[in-house]
Amino acid sequence: MQPTKPYRDFSEFLTQRFPFKVQKISINAGFTCPNRDGSKGRGGCTYCNNQSFSPGYGKPTKSISEQLADGINFFSHKYPEMKYLAYFQSYTNTYDSIQKLIEMYEEALAYPDVVGIIIGTRPDCMPDELLDYFAELNKKTFVLIEYGVESTLNKTLERVNRQHTWEESVEAITRTAEREVPVGVHLILGLPGETDEDILSHAVEISKLPLTTVKLHQLQIIRGTAMAKEFRLLPESFHLFGLEEYVDLCVDFAERLNPDFYIERFASQSPKSLLIAPDWGLKNYELTEKVKKRFKGKNTFQGKLHSHKNHYK
Repeated sequence: MQPTKPYRDFSEFLTQRFPFKVQKISINAGFTCPNRDGSKGRGGCTYCNNQSFSPGYGKPTKSISEQLADGINFFSHKYPEMKYLAYFQSYTNTYDSIQKLIEMYEEALAYPDVVGIIIGTRPDCMPDELLDYFAELNKKTFVLIEYGVESTLNKTLERVNRQHTWEESVEAITRTAEREVPVGVHLILGLPGETDEDILSHAVEISKLPLTTVKLHQLQIIRGTAMAKEFRLLPESFHLFGLEEYVDLCVDFAERLNPDFYIERFASQSPKSLLIAPDWGLKNYELTEKVKKRFKGKNTFQGKLHSHKNHYK
């Protein structure tokens, strides 16, 4: 039977857990990554310039409490009754000593009107001791762990210098879910070398996992990245989606996705000063509206083509 909505929106997930509006406040806590500091590699992922997704109020020169104060001040004028989720977003937010990490998380959770925490990290940077902490924390407050998976194909992960494998992603997601901690993944659609068939297979593969949320981004070429140089030298190695083509891809992807997952977003919006391509000239919500209309136009919905077979053990 077709659901009343074409896909499960992240706002539904939050509504089920909070009797009030909540807003994420992004925090840059000054972390690095194992493929930046030399422990696994140098230079980071080829597509990554962290400025492209860090908002203006998140400055690593400020303390966590100061960043929360700035973020809450930004939103509270319009929504005085709003509560907040501390979103540790920039770089790898579980990449430090356990003691220092917990101190940072606890500082954020102690801030007035903060009612939960979201941790963005890599699947190869989640020790069991930290997962045990999150499991206990999850009994007292809202916790969501978001893993940057990016692709289910190891050849792609190697090409973009992720320095971890798909198998490591599966293992980290499974260990997190086993502790009953909500877990999400982030995927980039259109990484170099991937066909449409490859991209749609990501939906099939992640649907076998015990996930709560999924966040999708289109591939963007960002100034100051290794990929920008590769794009300049070998533009034929890339297929950057046109707007309508990408909207179709999002619907096709969602059709194959586990209908129990919540889709947090379909696209990313980088600052124009950093974006080389593609420049669609749309805000995220405008693209989302296009995706919703495409669902309706095709009379389809999330999970229409999903099979519940062959889940990972």
